[in-house]
Amino acid sequence: QVQLVESGGGLVQAGGSLRLSCAASGSISSIKTMSWYRQAPGKQRELVAVIDSDAGTGYLDSVKGRFTISGDNAKNWVHLQMNSLKPEDTAVYYCNIDTYTPRKGVSAYWGQGTQVTVSS
Repeated sequence: QVQLVESGGGLVQAGGSLRLSCAASGSISSIKTMSWYRQAPGKQRELVAVIDSDAGTGYLDSVKGRFTISGDNAKNWVHLQMNSLKPEDTAVYYCNIDTYTPRKGVSAYWGQGTQVTVSS
């Protein structure tokens, strides 16, 4: 079973930066999208950033201009560069890779999550 391994979380002061990384333990093919989600205590998990197979990107409104997603479908890695961090960015961040084949439909891979804490 292929696993996604995340790294790069930690504690940072407001205004600081962090870079999250996610790599697959094996090979994943037919990638449709690679994404980062986050979940703060008491809140639902939300989509933060996504990159599709054509390198198109999308962002949560509150992170636009501050976060940048990048990825490589062939090498199965995805990064999230987070700048100008705010206390409200504090959450557990999860890496996600969705694949699609006509036979299997959509399959989702998830990382274990990495904590990001932004102090004021």
